[in-house]
Amino acid sequence: MFKVWKLFLQSSRDPLSQRSLLGDTRNDLNLFRGITTKTGMSTATSKFVTDAKIFAPYSIYKGKAALSAGPLMPTFNKLDSGGFRIERRGAIMLTFWPAIGERKYDWDKRQKFALSTTEIGSLISLGSKESCEFFHDPSMQSSNAGQVRKSLSIKAHADGSGYFISLNVVNNIQKTNDRFVVPVTTAEFAVLRTAFTFALPHILGWDQYANQLPQNVNQNSSKPVPELLGSEWDR
Repeated sequence: MFKVWKLFLQSSRDPLSQRSLLGDTRNDLNLFRGITTKTGMSTATSKFVTDAKIFAPYSIYKGKAALSAGPLMPTFNKLDSGGFRIERRGAIMLTFWPAIGERKYDWDKRQKFALSTTEIGSLISLGSKESCEFFHDPSMQSSNAGQVRKSLSIKAHADGSGYFISLNVVNNIQKTNDRFVVPVTTAEFAVLRTAFTFALPHILGWDQYANQLPQNVNQNSSKPVPELLGSEWDR
């Protein structure tokens, strides 16, 4: 925690570092959106207004790359017969971006990987010496299949002290091949596991099912949902 706090202190004194570390918050805050709250809250240090959005990504900064994780909430459609049906389940969005110097990161070269509910289950059930790997292709089952390929690998350290989380993105259209490797300690992985476990019922929409009060309602399924426009395939 002290090292991360030190990063923010240094970045606040260095405009370039601040932008590289935190990104362009004016344009990219929606990438790390949290759960919309319907209750006004206030504390000694902050005050949340009604319907304010809370941004709370969990970020890990290492020597060669950084990793951030945050939830994407599901959306619902209103049925003509009454009630709501889930239109699109949520996900956990992982964002990677490379280091460009000591404690400096290039946000413009970020890449994203959206973990589905089943992939989240695989991650949170990993043992201390187990590994898993996921593959995504946005054009699967089309003539453009294989043009952009993403592979996420989570491999345990040989001594059981943590994991290597790596993302490889091959873009044959832009002729690029990006690779990010972030070593994660046992403690950091425990935070990810606990946060993902907590978020899973919300991503499935089961919290809304229990409350019967959907927060994200799409009256017309043909219209794009603003909350989900920042998909893993968009910068």
